[in-house]
Amino acid sequence: MDKNHKRTLVTCALPYANGPVHIGHLAGVYVPADIYVRYLRLKGEDVLFICGSDEHGVPITIKARKQGCTPQDVVDKYHGIIKKSFAGFGINFDIYSRTTSRIHDRNASAFFRKLYDDGKFIEKESEQYYDEEAKTFLADRYITGTCPKCGNEKAYGDQCEKCGSTLSPDELINPRSALSGSQPVKKKTTHWYLPLDQYEPWLKDWILEGHKEWRTNVYGQCKSWIDGGLQPRAVSRDLDWGVPVPVDGAEGKVLYVWFDAPIGYISNTAELLPSSWEKWWKSEDTKLVHFIGKDNIVFHCIVFPSMLKAHGGYILPDNVPANEFLNLEGDKISTSGNWAVWLNEYLEEFPGQEDVLRYVLCANAPETKDNDFTWKDYQARNNNELVAILGNFVNRAVVLTHKYFGGEVPGNRKPEPVDAETLSQIPALKKAVEDNIEHYKFREALKEAMNIARIGNKYLTDTEPWKVAKTDMDRTASILNVSLQICADLAVVFEPFLPFSAEKLRHILNVDIKAGADHRAGEDGTCGENIFKAGESAALHTNRAETAELTLTWEDLGKDSILPEGHRLGEPVLLFSKVEDSVVEAQVAKLEAAKAANKAAAREAEAHRAAPQKPECTFDEFGKMDIRTATVLEAERVPKTDKLLKLTIDTGIDKRTIVSGIAEYYTPEQMLGRQICILANLQPRNIRGIESKGMILMARQADGKMRFITPEETLSNGAEIG
Repeated sequence: MDKNHKRTLVTCALPYANGPVHIGHLAGVYVPADIYVRYLRLKGEDVLFICGSDEHGVPITIKARKQGCTPQDVVDKYHGIIKKSFAGFGINFDIYSRTTSRIHDRNASAFFRKLYDDGKFIEKESEQYYDEEAKTFLADRYITGTCPKCGNEKAYGDQCEKCGSTLSPDELINPRSALSGSQPVKKKTTHWYLPLDQYEPWLKDWILEGHKEWRTNVYGQCKSWIDGGLQPRAVSRDLDWGVPVPVDGAEGKVLYVWFDAPIGYISNTAELLPSSWEKWWKSEDTKLVHFIGKDNIVFHCIVFPSMLKAHGGYILPDNVPANEFLNLEGDKISTSGNWAVWLNEYLEEFPGQEDVLRYVLCANAPETKDNDFTWKDYQARNNNELVAILGNFVNRAVVLTHKYFGGEVPGNRKPEPVDAETLSQIPALKKAVEDNIEHYKFREALKEAMNIARIGNKYLTDTEPWKVAKTDMDRTASILNVSLQICADLAVVFEPFLPFSAEKLRHILNVDIKAGADHRAGEDGTCGENIFKAGESAALHTNRAETAELTLTWEDLGKDSILPEGHRLGEPVLLFSKVEDSVVEAQVAKLEAAKAANKAAAREAEAHRAAPQKPECTFDEFGKMDIRTATVLEAERVPKTDKLLKLTIDTGIDKRTIVSGIAEYYTPEQMLGRQICILANLQPRNIRGIESKGMILMARQADGKMRFITPEETLSNGAEIG
């Protein structure tokens, strides 16, 4: 920690509560943040870990309408699923709250009101789309139309999900209301704007000059926004779901979700620590770090800091280590298309293998560029690294100790140079782990931690204690002593990365580990040092020793002698198990089934999509068409054709012949006696030597199928239609 800081406040992007969380979220934000927090705690530092559900905004209201429930029902459901998923993966928040809490409603309102009273907002009247049938202003997501860039007829007012273009409602062709289907009109409304342009000089100095150490992707995106010129940004919306704007005359308006959501970090801190939250947000000796995905960079680096600056009294983020995106099996993760690995489903399908996913996502973290998750890579990293290196080394060392020394750590009775050489490598690896974590390079930190296991595995393989034991038990004791010291190193170093496996390893070694203060108890006086006990999680172990004989700290990592001679070990258990081909194949098949379902749904939607409207015609042009009812008297196929029928019809004016290409949809027998509608005054045409006088009116569906346009009841032949 920076010597000028006494404490570290870590926040994670608030996941949006309109669906479960998936591996992209875990890799991009929550695993890196949890590693960082666990590391700081192991170092004995004072750290607070804050998160919660983002529960306002238009997508939630859309989902509620589709499901026939209230927005509160939607967020209650997904808040519970998300919170349980994070806990299942050991994401160790001090508090996980929500933006629908009463304290957040008060805090967000008070924050807005101070800026309003201080004259920090611009009040502007503008024209926005309004649904006269639903009698409401339309958020961008409630407006659909044709994308001007790709022709997608179901683009939203803010984005086309087919081509990915960012849009505005004014750009849509033939905009319609998603509520009523009617064409919206422009209507004047008043909103408040945060004038980001006024903060541009300050942001340029604070970020571009003061934070050149930020990740390249973060710094670069900030520079692009600032260089492009910042514009005032609305902080209110016409909506009935959200924090009401606390201003007289603002009925029917709420705080824009991007404005109220980051205030949720403050609200959640105050909910946990009502008497001391300000020291975490207003003391200059607090270090603030935001963990986010790249889609949130502008909000956390430009918008939220500008809000804090406008308010005054708050600290600003020291760093914003944003990750890029994680793809899945070569394609972009799609929540709507179910192209995702959902965390709640993984926990059900892979019980006890939470750390495998944590490991794979960290080892392949999209820290500097978009990366790809594949189930084959998941299998390979588990089998070739976790099982074959880390698990294999620990199991061999502990099993051999039980076999030759009754499960007690033997003394270093007959050391050789290789022992000291092996142990001497670990302090440098410890330092590399520390440096990488403190510079937010978690992928490299994990690699260095695994190198400790590689050193141990190689040492055990090279020294072959199972062979040495046949002739020299003193040397065997020394080899296993060194191996067990490395096992203890692993129990410490993997706590941030693989908390469940580290806990299992502590149980095997019969040790605890001491960390920094635990703030989850709030302010009832019970906060203090945190001891992670061996086998503490009942879900992992039920047969642990009642109390461990030894407590380790981060400072013990890299020492030559951590486990004393005579220390009794627990029983050996496998840390990891192999992932079989069938497991991987089942997961890939599950994804392919989702892709097939999406394609089928797309084909179905395409089949029911109306053809584009033809050019307009005048009333006079329409009036020239003589459309009448008629009845089919005779029907036969036209020889040597597959599609043509020759029909003799009674038009009420005369009996005539029409040749029509409907043979693939109707047989001659189906046509006899059918009343149809025809265009009677169409200029005659010669088709296959037959004079065809007129055209039958039919409807062609998007899938190409044709159906007759028929009167609701039988009419006299020759009845005029128009």
